[in-house]
Amino acid sequence: MTKNKTKALSLSMIVSLALTGMANANVTDKDILNDQMTTDDVVSYGLGLKGQRYSPLKKINTETVKEMRPVWAFSLGGEKQRGQESQPMIKDGVMYITGSYSRVYAIDARTGDELWQYDARLPDGIMPCCDVINRGVALYGDLVIFGTLDAKLVALDKNSGNVVWKKTVEDYKAGYSITAAPIVVKGNVITGVAGGEFGVVGKVRAYDAKNGKLVWERPTVEGHMGYIWKDGKKMENGISGGQAGKTWPGDLWKSGGAAPWLGGTYDVDTDLLFFGTGNPAPWNSHLRPGDNLFSSSRLAIDPDTGKIVWHFQTTPHDGWDFDGVNELVSFDYKQNGKTIKAAATADRNGFMYVLNRENGDFIRGFPFVDKISWASGLDKNGRPLYIDSNRPSNPADSKDGKKGSSVVATPAFLGAKNWMPVAYSKDTELFYVPSNEWSMDIWNEPTAYKKGSAYLGAGFTIKAINEDYIGVLRAMDPKTGKEVWRFKNYSPLWAGVLATAGNLVFTGNPEGYLLGLNAKTGDVEYKFNTGSGIVGSPITWEMDGEQYISVLSGWGGAVPLWGGDVAKRVKHLNQGGSVWTFKLPK
Repeated sequence: MTKNKTKALSLSMIVSLALTGMANANVTDKDILNDQMTTDDVVSYGLGLKGQRYSPLKKINTETVKEMRPVWAFSLGGEKQRGQESQPMIKDGVMYITGSYSRVYAIDARTGDELWQYDARLPDGIMPCCDVINRGVALYGDLVIFGTLDAKLVALDKNSGNVVWKKTVEDYKAGYSITAAPIVVKGNVITGVAGGEFGVVGKVRAYDAKNGKLVWERPTVEGHMGYIWKDGKKMENGISGGQAGKTWPGDLWKSGGAAPWLGGTYDVDTDLLFFGTGNPAPWNSHLRPGDNLFSSSRLAIDPDTGKIVWHFQTTPHDGWDFDGVNELVSFDYKQNGKTIKAAATADRNGFMYVLNRENGDFIRGFPFVDKISWASGLDKNGRPLYIDSNRPSNPADSKDGKKGSSVVATPAFLGAKNWMPVAYSKDTELFYVPSNEWSMDIWNEPTAYKKGSAYLGAGFTIKAINEDYIGVLRAMDPKTGKEVWRFKNYSPLWAGVLATAGNLVFTGNPEGYLLGLNAKTGDVEYKFNTGSGIVGSPITWEMDGEQYISVLSGWGGAVPLWGGDVAKRVKHLNQGGSVWTFKLPK
């Protein structure tokens, strides 16, 4: 059992907070909507609800970055290390981060001093799929809101760290958890859930950010009813886009997975939320013939009601655990004199997709890794052209009925790109995509659903394709599908990406380096070793007229847990838990 902890403030901290006005400044809907344009704060996951992770700051640029140096480092403390995948938030000189095991910290952004810490009281029976990570908080009003590994939403007072409200989103004993940073749209805090490997039913939910009251619920498996709440009364909001069992056999839709575990983005132009959904359950695709909606898909959701406006399925009848959760990033581009309202996503299956974000129509798709074995390409509607021989076989056809024949599938189930977010630069009009080149041996096995138990029906092991690298940071042109440059990394890449107007792209690697690359050429302009692997998402902001860069360091996540042969490549890397903050010297 862990304890809530609020540390006493020193006199210097009190003076600092008085100077920043921390006790008075609240985060508004306008602050969140304008986040990408403002430079003195970071109040949304993705540095803007579109998720572009682009900053107009340019004091740190290709000419000056070599002089950048750390100004403070903050330790998350204790023995709770593991993967630190958080993106920091900044408001009025205070940084808010999450740590492994559902912890939250408020830090003085000038000095690195801890202001308060909150530790969730986690039960013994939590069932996180892929490490005990947390990717960050949402800020709204005077609240700091985050999800926990036992599937709760918790709102803390930003000044003290005390609990203001707490809501149980789902039953952790059934395999549910929350690891993603929630987002706030129109005063509602919106979250997905994790747990697809346990046969949960994926859901997106909206809560009133001020008091935690449930506003609407949208299941993401076809056949489950959605609801809205008005005046405290629960009202049906229609079946989620189809009839029960239409694209699922029998009753398998009742434990269909499709968990929206990565969280969402929002586009104010179309007034739509974009959430991706995970794998259908179980992994053994022969048990569930059909497209298995709305698994492995991108969903456009009405933020006021939870209604699914359109959907695009990247891997129908997913048999490789490719999921479809990866972020859908809104952007505009010119074509034949017209502005195209587009959105792009780099899928775990190895293809990058450009969609019309108004209606979900497929514009183009293209590989962003060197090898794809399960499909030969995409048809005119973006549907994959399957290579049937590369689907793991039906164990029922084997001699003993216990194990199907193994296939070598590329990419591996951890994906051509996993959770780690891309960045899009308005200056270069390129997407910067952290990717991995690996394959897997995968085979199917019999399985049956049991509440709270793993529901896979598959076995696997991951292997590197190349001896000298696995990770590749790529600059991709969404208008042509061409790779502009690449940066190779020996270990898998598992960190988010940041682009700036200083012609720089920042990311981190498991070897521990914060890397600054030239956005146009991919040349490494800066590197600094933080002492543990970086699997978090870097941010930048301006304070007292100076530009800062911050990133969490702390090796972990899914790779050392699920990586098979690849895990041997990184087994020597040290765990950690710290925040590093950098700037130029005065």
